[in-house]
Amino acid sequence: MLGCPIAIHASTPPLRTRPQGSFPEFARGSAGESPRIHGLVKHWSRSYRSGVEHYSLGSRAAAKDAQVALSLDGGVEVTERRIWVRRLPQAFRGFRIVHLTDIHHGLFLPLRAAIEAVELANQLEPDLVALTGDFVTYSRSYIEPVAAALGGLRARYGVLAVLGNHDYRVGGEQMARALRRERVEVLRNANVPIHRGQSLYVAGIDDYGYGADLPRALRGIPPGAPTVLLAHNPRIIRRAARNGVSLVLSGHTHGGQVNLPFVGTIYGRSPEQMRFKIGWDRLGPTQIYVSRGIGTVVLPLRVRCPAEIPHLELQPHEIARGPYSRLAAES
Repeated sequence: MLGCPIAIHASTPPLRTRPQGSFPEFARGSAGESPRIHGLVKHWSRSYRSGVEHYSLGSRAAAKDAQVALSLDGGVEVTERRIWVRRLPQAFRGFRIVHLTDIHHGLFLPLRAAIEAVELANQLEPDLVALTGDFVTYSRSYIEPVAAALGGLRARYGVLAVLGNHDYRVGGEQMARALRRERVEVLRNANVPIHRGQSLYVAGIDDYGYGADLPRALRGIPPGAPTVLLAHNPRIIRRAARNGVSLVLSGHTHGGQVNLPFVGTIYGRSPEQMRFKIGWDRLGPTQIYVSRGIGTVVLPLRVRCPAEIPHLELQPHEIARGPYSRLAAES
């Protein structure tokens, strides 16, 4: 698989073929009930200024489970954002990516929550699902169940993934094999073109300290071609900018996970300290979105930093050519 580009075409049937709600037995609840979401959307409130939709994951019974990560914010936020990309072909105008990261299935996040995040992602009906690592924490016994849950993801152009530092610590090769068995394409310093008459390239890089090789990940991509890079750790941003990557999708930071008043996060509280740690930013020609992710580490707790599923819409960046031309700005 390493370094072997795989073209994804519009005519190719969706990679997700498992019937909705059909999960293996070990993904079912203790009483054998279907893991399909019963009242997943407990609360829906859209803010047109913030572009955030609020959901509640898990039933009341699940909320009582000691394994469920606590969140003083409650639930998960679906963050909607337009990303204006230079040289993006018109064929990809409105192309939508759902970004899932840092699930950390383990002691703090039960399989039920991972399954419900998958169901929520499917409700958004994306063109592509991007997974940026840290699927498990602490034990290899969590690998197969969470891979099976992620096998339920559906997107017109499939599901692409990279691994995170926790995946490598637990068993990177085993995690990659489990995902591939579920027809999730794991990009190990490799890229794939997505064809819609014209092409958009998606590259994926191994994590820092575990064989990251950006030149290899970008090999074969035409100079100046629009490229989305999946990288677990956002520290890749400077190297990505030097290589002209259009957009980086990352996780790893959890947005700080605990954000205390007057204190901030483990990264600090100032805009400079939090740069490239949370949300949207850019460095030169390269934009980056760092998701807060789904799960937690160290503490089963989020404070003023709710879990997040980014829902990104790509749009061509149009250069103004006259007084009535529209100049697309980052929103």
